[in-house]
Amino acid sequence: MPQSYTFASWNVNGLRAVLKKDPSFIQIAQELDVDILALQDPKLQEGQVDIDLPGYHQTWSYAERKGYSGTAVFSRQEPLRVLHADALLPYAGEGEAAELVAQAATEGRVCALEFDKFWFVDVYTPNAQNELARIDVRMAWDDAYRDFLSALERETGKPVVTCGDFNVAHEEIDLKNPKSNRGNAGFSDEERAKMTELLKSGFIDTFRYFHPGETGQYSWWSYIGGARSRNAGWRIDYFLASECLRDRLRASSIHPEIMGSDHCPVSLEIE
Repeated sequence: MPQSYTFASWNVNGLRAVLKKDPSFIQIAQELDVDILALQDPKLQEGQVDIDLPGYHQTWSYAERKGYSGTAVFSRQEPLRVLHADALLPYAGEGEAAELVAQAATEGRVCALEFDKFWFVDVYTPNAQNELARIDVRMAWDDAYRDFLSALERETGKPVVTCGDFNVAHEEIDLKNPKSNRGNAGFSDEERAKMTELLKSGFIDTFRYFHPGETGQYSWWSYIGGARSRNAGWRIDYFLASECLRDRLRASSIHPEIMGSDHCPVSLEIE
């Protein structure tokens, strides 16, 4: 086992497009050179692309709907076990909440990999959508996901590192224009409260652990109005780590210099 691990997470917003860009996804992955690289929103079905990344095991979770959502993890070590979004269903309760989580679970939103020392969980959290049209799905998902992570740690005795596009800016410091976006998808009181609950259940927002008051640090920018060039962004991509890993955290970063998507990668180094 290596003495330290490096992780990166990136919402690629369509992997086929990023494969064709310069630098391509393959080049970027090689330059990141991490032990585990997690992707969200590759928008792929099985067999649509052949990713040649020597030295990495590939774990994919595809949405049933074509060209939509999904997650993938590239890991130097082969996982002992892999779980997908249907693993959240036992934590979804009953009735409408269970139905809503089951609906989202068809969208390839989770790759959970068990390794010898820890769990690594890649998530693409459902978007609440304009005018919070899907907030009921989002609330049910957030509750089930939080309980799922807690159960992984409790039942296996292994800490959890979870990353991905959580589709929420937690605090006002996490987006450029908090006042005008208050109540919008990604910055509603409901979504922010669920992130608070997740952190209070025993997880560390690793970027804020290392950069507690740093402003202007974002991981997503709208394609509209030159938002990225103005750095009018949102921090909605995270690495969270079990509280017991606090003393092992070494660095957590955002990489806005890496282009190719409306999101940029985020990273974590842990001992």
